Amino acid sequence: MIRKIFYGWWIVLACFLTNLYVSSIVFFGFTAFLDPLVKEFGWSYTQVSFAASLRGLEMGILAPLVGFLADRFGSRKLIFYGVITVGFGLILLSLTRSLTMFYGSFILLAFGAGGCTSVVTMTAVANWFKKNVGIAFAVMASGFGASGLIVPLIVRLIDGYGWRTALIILGLGMWALGIPLSFVIRNKPEQYGYVPDGKLADGRISEYEIQHEKVEISFRKALKKRSFLYLNLAEVMRFMVLTAVVLHIMPYLGSMGMSRPTAGLVAAAIPLFSIIGRFGFGWLGDVFDKRYVIAVTFGFMGMGMLAFSHMQSKWAIYLFLLLFSPGFGGGAVLRGAVLREYFGRDSFGKMIGILMGFASIGGIIGPTLAGWVFDTLGSYDFIWLVFAGCMSLGIILALRIKP
Repeated sequence: MIRKIFYGWWIVLACFLTNLYVSSIVFFGFTAFLDPLVKEFGWSYTQVSFAASLRGLEMGILAPLVGFLADRFGSRKLIFYGVITVGFGLILLSLTRSLTMFYGSFILLAFGAGGCTSVVTMTAVANWFKKNVGIAFAVMASGFGASGLIVPLIVRLIDGYGWRTALIILGLGMWALGIPLSFVIRNKPEQYGYVPDGKLADGRISEYEIQHEKVEISFRKALKKRSFLYLNLAEVMRFMVLTAVVLHIMPYLGSMGMSRPTAGLVAAAIPLFSIIGRFGFGWLGDVFDKRYVIAVTFGFMGMGMLAFSHMQSKWAIYLFLLLFSPGFGGGAVLRGAVLREYFGRDSFGKMIGILMGFASIGGIIGPTLAGWVFDTLGSYDFIWLVFAGCMSLGIILALRIKP
């Protein structure tokens, strides 16, 4: 007899593919647009970096609201409308004629991305898993890592057809892929005769399972926990460094004489190598204390940043990819797993929304600060070392998280 696949895993797959496509354009792949925009409009790196950092609005202003809506109305509707908005945002971005229009288009794009990735996809998966939440998050979040496969394609589209046409193609692709995937999403498993992790509820769910699943901390109590504050501050550190590296990787490598195709491959390798950390640290988080595992991911990122400041050498490139990428990938998985384990799932959407809202502060500061340092000093070296030090603070914050 062939065992039927638990439907939760189909939801994980749909979230994986949605995360893959959206993050490849809005997050990891946008570094390929940086130089063409500066060349055509004459804007500074600071101006373009700030515009790109506006995608932090998807987690700042919008994320707590999206989290509330995901808890209230479910993830399916939000993902559908988010996909529609991302497509419109990309097409509008292709029509950019001024810096103001560029900013406005990116805000629309950020709002759409916030509605169909991150908070919403994590909430969808958290509702269907408990015991296996670490590995489920790892698979889902690996979509962000696998988005590196699309980055070289984005570079070729820009170089072959121009950045405007590339954005139109990517916008239409968003609708063609994302709309069908949104209909795969379902809300809580109990509505379909299941409990989290795939046990069939044959008429009655055992009293143990009901009690086990109902061990929840109220939203207001969770907000008062110091551990929640420490987790938020640690996420600010992580995202500040991550967004700066992801946005400035191609200009940084280009400033050292590396060609665009080669720099594009390195940019693509960053999310791809993160898959190692998403699965590896996701599994370790299901086995060991999650706060210690998170602290290790910050250590990996810090050592990776030290290698990043010496990218003139090939060994430094490999060392950076083997340390930094798994570190940030593991952290992305474990932040949600910690919330699910320590605070339950009834308010998961609101909690992860606030967490990512805090992260957006770092997401706005990091890229803008790195762009300003380069415009001022003509080099990124100093800011990479500062960011390496920030990872030490992240380790301290992670270790202060208490169950």
